Amino acid sequence: MALAPSEPAAPAEPSSAEKRVQQMYEEHAAMVWRGLRRLGVHDASLEDAVQDVFLVAHRRLADFKGRSSLKTWLYGIVVRVAKDHRRNQARQAYRAERLAQGLSVSPDNSSSPAGVAERREANRALHAILESLDEEQREVLIMVELEDFSVREAAAALALRVRTCQRRLKAAHAAFEKRFALYRQSPERNKS
Repeated sequence: MALAPSEPAAPAEPSSAEKRVQQMYEEHAAMVWRGLRRLGVHDASLEDAVQDVFLVAHRRLADFKGRSSLKTWLYGIVVRVAKDHRRNQARQAYRAERLAQGLSVSPDNSSSPAGVAERREANRALHAILESLDEEQREVLIMVELEDFSVREAAAALALRVRTCQRRLKAAHAAFEKRFALYRQSPERNKS
């Protein structure tokens, strides 16, 4: 006897909190987007930042006691999310600048043949240094420093305790700095 194919389960009905966040999104998404943009979030990160605001709002909705308007409460979240995104943007710019300086990549000549060669060498050196790290350290370093995960997010993704993730990141930083210093002193690099 052949079994009939099972029918797909009906989509779950959204909870009242989900409905409220959806309504909040429909009413305030434009204000959130403008606020984030005006508070310095780069265009490339705006969609993620808007999503972050509404994720926080969803998580914190039970904490909203109505002492202010929903718009005011939401804008408070916008300010904090914008600050986090600007901090991440500054961290990324700093890391790129530091890597460029350390590996002698000049941003001014990035489209010249010499600039292209310098970028290739910097990229090769970065990957060589990363590959020389212990696997556990490399995973955490890449997630936090290059992919912009928070330590807490990296810990969750790697199924680690936050403190363990912090220790691995600290060790990875030390190992990376040591190998980076060796790279900068290498005779092959200093020939040019």
